[in-house]
Amino acid sequence: MKYTGIITREGKWYVAHCLELGVVTQGKTLEEAQVNLREAVDLFLESFGSDDAPDATTEVLLYQIEVSIGA
Repeated sequence: MKYTGIITREGKWYVAHCLELGVVTQGKTLEEAQVNLREAVDLFLESFGSDDAPDATTEVLLYQIEVSIGA
């Protein structure tokens, strides 16, 4: 099965999210965050089963938005 992983840098940590399952983990390096996310997703699917797990999103669009504060 394929899922979508997003990794952001928050301070000294990389935070990894699986969009479809809502699984979140972290790592001190990008590579560690990727490994931890794969392991967390595996554990999630083992615990809750993969029969009802959603499929990977077919298209992911990421963009930054800018908003005015106090306008």
